[in-house]
Amino acid sequence: MARYKVILAYDGAAFSGMQRQANSRSVQAVVEDALRPLGWRDKSILAAGRTDAGVHARGQVMAFDLDWAHSPEDLLNALNAELPLDVAAQRVFRAADDFHPRYDAKARIYEYRLFCQPQRDPLRERIAWRVWPAVKINRLRVCARALRGAHDFAAFGSPSQKGGSTQRNVLRAEWRKVAEDDFVFAVQANAFLYHMARRMVGLQVKIGQGLAEPSTINRALRGEIGKVRELAPPQGLCLVAVEYD
Repeated sequence: MARYKVILAYDGAAFSGMQRQANSRSVQAVVEDALRPLGWRDKSILAAGRTDAGVHARGQVMAFDLDWAHSPEDLLNALNAELPLDVAAQRVFRAADDFHPRYDAKARIYEYRLFCQPQRDPLRERIAWRVWPAVKINRLRVCARALRGAHDFAAFGSPSQKGGSTQRNVLRAEWRKVAEDDFVFAVQANAFLYHMARRMVGLQVKIGQGLAEPSTINRALRGEIGKVRELAPPQGLCLVAVEYD
């Protein structure tokens, strides 16, 4: 018996989220169903974090114990043969017996993609948020700088457990323009609150459109405006990577 670490990618559009749920399709349940024909018998796999319904990933980390007599490469191929088309294992490693993808994580990296045009674009809108009026990149970058560092992010999200800390350390927050109307927000933090990344984007877009002042970010961090109401839609968000020592 050995513990294996899997880097997982998935299209979140048809999932109710990462975590197993009783009456809806989840990434966890799909992976567990794929593992059972390979000899997996535990009750639950471990995951680095929960992604919301509709959120994508290309760097989700999962772990499980399995009595596997072949190489990790063979396990990668066998697992992908069982997984549906909207989920794929990218890499498989042998891990320490006590490895936990959530509690051992030192940082997580998300990216949020949006584009600016007045008319609907069904293909692009599967993985990005269509925003109109257009945002101004210089205003977005001012906002991103204000989000960096250790702050109380209670205005942007909720802890996973009642009464949990809302202090988080944002190691990187930056916007880049990848095409004339295409923008990506990259954010790295030691951990994220529930809906934190999406509220960050929602408020920044409002400011980027000129509908609020950049100082609103600092006011939110100081707890002066309550919970941020602007919540960006899930399809633009992607869990890019989870970092470990």
